[in-house]
Amino acid sequence: QVQLAESGGGQVQVGGSLSLSCVVSGNTNSLNAWGYYRQAPGKQRELVAAIGSRSIPNYADPVKGRTTITRDAERNTVYLRMNSLKPEDTAVYYCKGWKVGTGYEVWGQGTLVTVSS
Repeated sequence: QVQLAESGGGQVQVGGSLSLSCVVSGNTNSLNAWGYYRQAPGKQRELVAAIGSRSIPNYADPVKGRTTITRDAERNTVYLRMNSLKPEDTAVYYCKGWKVGTGYEVWGQGTLVTVSS
């Protein structure tokens, strides 16, 4: 069994930065891709960024250029850093791990990020 636990959310000012961490525990070898999703109030959950076992990142257009996703394989941790935050970045951010091609996926509990002026 695999568990994901996010941390690092909170209240951030417009123009500021956020750093999230996602620690993967349990049978970590059952996953080969990781990502962060977010869900704003009244909206569908959407991909923010993803990274595979070869550490090649992929970013959604709204965050491209101001977001970095990285993975520390030794610490089984996936990091998300986002700069130049906007009010529309306010959302619950979820970490997700999955096994590509199998349909197997695991979600973290989510962490709220609120961007305000």
